[in-house]
Amino acid sequence: MRIGVPKEIRDGEKRVALVPDIINKLTRLGYEVAIQSGAGDTSQATDADFTSAGAVIVKGDVLKESDVILSVQPLSPAQMSTLKKGAVTISFLSPVSAVDSIEAAVTAGVSAFSLELVPRISRAQSMDALTSQALCAGYRAALVGAELSPRFFPLLMTAAGTVTPAQVLVLGAGVAGLQAIATARRLGAVVSAYDVRPSSADEVKSMGATFIELELESLEGAGGYAREMTEERAAKQRELLTPFIAKSHVVITTAAVPGRTAPRLMTQAMIDSMAPGTIIVDLAAETGGNVEGSQPGEIVTTSGGVRIWGGKDVPSQLPFHASFLYSRNVVNLLTLLTTPKDEENALALNLNFDDEIIDGSAVTHAGVRRTGGAK
Repeated sequence: MRIGVPKEIRDGEKRVALVPDIINKLTRLGYEVAIQSGAGDTSQATDADFTSAGAVIVKGDVLKESDVILSVQPLSPAQMSTLKKGAVTISFLSPVSAVDSIEAAVTAGVSAFSLELVPRISRAQSMDALTSQALCAGYRAALVGAELSPRFFPLLMTAAGTVTPAQVLVLGAGVAGLQAIATARRLGAVVSAYDVRPSSADEVKSMGATFIELELESLEGAGGYAREMTEERAAKQRELLTPFIAKSHVVITTAAVPGRTAPRLMTQAMIDSMAPGTIIVDLAAETGGNVEGSQPGEIVTTSGGVRIWGGKDVPSQLPFHASFLYSRNVVNLLTLLTTPKDEENALALNLNFDDEIIDGSAVTHAGVRRTGGAK
């Protein structure tokens, strides 16, 4: 049974779905691994590295003859149409933004699994690619803020005088937010954070940051995510957060609700309250933006001198370790889908939809769309 790993075709995507040092886990299971030539170049994994790890390098099409296709971004509709019937794909297959690819998978009779839909349960933690990639994004966000800010992050005692530390505010204390807090703290900034889930307070405080408490109802949702808020509550939250934002030197926003437009945390009026030279890092720019006026992949400078960095392909900006983590998530899910060799030395895929992980992450199977187990 053959695993195929194509070169990513989306602009800006530098990750690869498999890295060389985990290929031996698949070959021990009995898989043959085929890597399209150049697939790992942007993540520091050369063809020679893959060959040494036991993979086969394919210079042309790696999809047609593969039984399992692993990728970061979903295959395009054209790529889906070339797959053999019954093939399995694993990727970040968004039911919201990858509609055409999903329809093509249904038509081709492909079983498509999405790492975005892996249930947030203890047994699935090793397959949780959203978490592993959010870790990368949060780390990168703090570095971007430090790089763009005209201020030092740490307190410095010098012969010329004392340099006061930067005030960093993180909005959203999920995985990305907590990593941004940890990184900003390591750089020496004074960090505060806010999240609509009061349960985040202990985690924020454990990292040496101050948790901002507002007199608002909790929006704790299922699976550890935040629930959507009403516009009335959002307006009140923005009003109460404005004084904290106004005194910050760097603001990092990380709030997201899976499968929905990112909540608007900062309006133009709030941005206008900030001092010139303040930096805003919006990690949610690609899904509508937490910050009014942010643009994915761009730095927007307001008339008041505030710069807004809009995130785009943020984990791909750390392609080596983002690929390292992602490939382990992928292989752990594939291992769950694999029936070990039997007495006749045969390897097979076991798509057992009674398993909540398999059922929850399956988007299509046997010519039917079945997102989240809905047949």
